[in-house]
Amino acid sequence: FDNKEVKNMIRQLRREEALPMELLLLADPSDRFIRAYTSRGTCYVLEKEGKVIGVYVLLPTRPDTMELVNVAVDETSHGQGWGKQLVLHAIQEAKQQGYRTLEIGTGNSGVNQLALYQKCGFRMVSIDRDFFLRHYEEPIFENGMQVVDMVRLEMDLV
Repeated sequence: FDNKEVKNMIRQLRREEALPMELLLLADPSDRFIRAYTSRGTCYVLEKEGKVIGVYVLLPTRPDTMELVNVAVDETSHGQGWGKQLVLHAIQEAKQQGYRTLEIGTGNSGVNQLALYQKCGFRMVSIDRDFFLRHYEEPIFENGMQVVDMVRLEMDLV
């Protein structure tokens, strides 16, 4: 697929539309957190053949800074490059909206996510130790290990 074709498949979720919670919960198991940041941010969806198969949320956090807080692709569509297309679209959106920095955080065990974000131009800037122990009641496991720390990455957009 070429970028123009993909760009036409990604759109902002309309206010009257329901959040694609099933997808959002793939990237963040907290219904409460998802509802909090989607109420303050903007949700974008990737549609293929009339079905939402991907989602991301952009959240303004500080002047000139936006955070990409949730990127998820339907499990049946993994490994096809859709996650990368969503991240690249989010970068373009943040640039077009005049932000100078785009941030993203992921669990220490998210090896595929860490690789993807760095391939897209993000750089690791910090580790928020014990983030997932402090903020989530239930333990989260991924790739055979407990998610404990938040790895923070960012990208300069200018």
